[in-house]
Amino acid sequence: MRAPEDRIFGALASPVRREVLLLLRDEGPQPVAYRAGRFDMARPSFSEHLRVLRDAGLVSETRDGRQRLYRLEPIGLYEVQEWLHPFERFWREKLTGLRDVLDSMDNDES
Repeated sequence: MRAPEDRIFGALASPVRREVLLLLRDEGPQPVAYRAGRFDMARPSFSEHLRVLRDAGLVSETRDGRQRLYRLEPIGLYEVQEWLHPFERFWREKLTGLRDVLDSMDNDES
């Protein structure tokens, strides 16, 4: 069984799925048919993208009559943020060190 972060990063690897997440973030939950119409692909292919997002915990599905509505589940993105945090800290420290070196070079020239 794949680790949760593997499913999340796998889901985020597709530009189509990232675009779906942006649309859900910006426009809120909407029926699958509406979402699928915004992409140049067959409905079954689009549904597969939604399934991957759902399996990764990045979206949830609810039924409203005959329609299926998908909603962004931002808690899944929190795991990505937690995974990236040490890298952000690493680069922040490197950039702070670079700033310090550049500042000392300016002081030496004065």
